[in-house]
Amino acid sequence: MKYNTSQKEKLIEFLINNKEKHTNVQEIGAYLRSEGTPLGTATIYRQLDSLVDSGIVRKFVIDGKTGACYQYIENREECYEHFHLKCLSCGKLIHLECSQLMEISRHIAENHGFEIDNSQTVFYGRCSECSAETDG
Repeated sequence: MKYNTSQKEKLIEFLINNKEKHTNVQEIGAYLRSEGTPLGTATIYRQLDSLVDSGIVRKFVIDGKTGACYQYIENREECYEHFHLKCLSCGKLIHLECSQLMEISRHIAENHGFEIDNSQTVFYGRCSECSAETDG
């Protein structure tokens, strides 16, 4: 079953407008309903899988218990040049330019024959703002 173009456009619009954070199917579904272009959960998952396959959206799986998160990739090439930090408290995604991590990536490639895909490499933890809230 194909869905209409306005629904697809609204889904992509939501992802682009929220490109600085990870979003989930529930948030996307709520947005589409509020815009008058509702989509079923299974259809949203199918569309997201298609966008992931085409390289427009990145999929993050935190653990086996919670649903996946998705993020629009504005400049796909840039995400291959750095690592990512994901705050488990506020959901912020930080693009990390770090020469030490790049050296580790190079070491692994040269000495262990394994190429790391930086665009898929995410370190999970707490950002400085969230850490300060609980420490302060």
